[in-house]
Amino acid sequence: MTVYQISVFLENRTGQLAEITKILADNHIDMRAISIAETADYGVLRIIVDQPQKATAILLEQGFILSKTPVTAVMVPDQPGGLAPVLQLIAEGEIDIEYMYSLFTHKDGNAYMVFRVSDDEKFTSLLAQNGIQVVSRQELGIGD
Repeated sequence: MTVYQISVFLENRTGQLAEITKILADNHIDMRAISIAETADYGVLRIIVDQPQKATAILLEQGFILSKTPVTAVMVPDQPGGLAPVLQLIAEGEIDIEYMYSLFTHKDGNAYMVFRVSDDEKFTSLLAQNGIQVVSRQELGIGD
């Protein structure tokens, strides 16, 4: 099942990240994951939140430039080497990973990784064939 990440484009200036997290906190929106990538001129904040539609609307109202992107959350054993079999499958399936990062959530000895890949259908099919669980929005406490 698809999870939506919000990508917010930020100026490289002090306080931008604090401003966004305060806006989310003031509106009772809980972050489930965060990733930041930067260049010399701007940064891209990628977040997964419990209320993506509300967060998107509020951030747009505040003048932020953003996009919503489908990503896949995958359950992996929270132990040394737990991610290796998933990455091996991706390599064998010749699927390119555009980026990945982890979720804050851990449950029953499992961690969760977020993947943005070149071929999501092929990726989720490959995972299912190998008994690797794709995590639903509901499992992560994320609304529509």
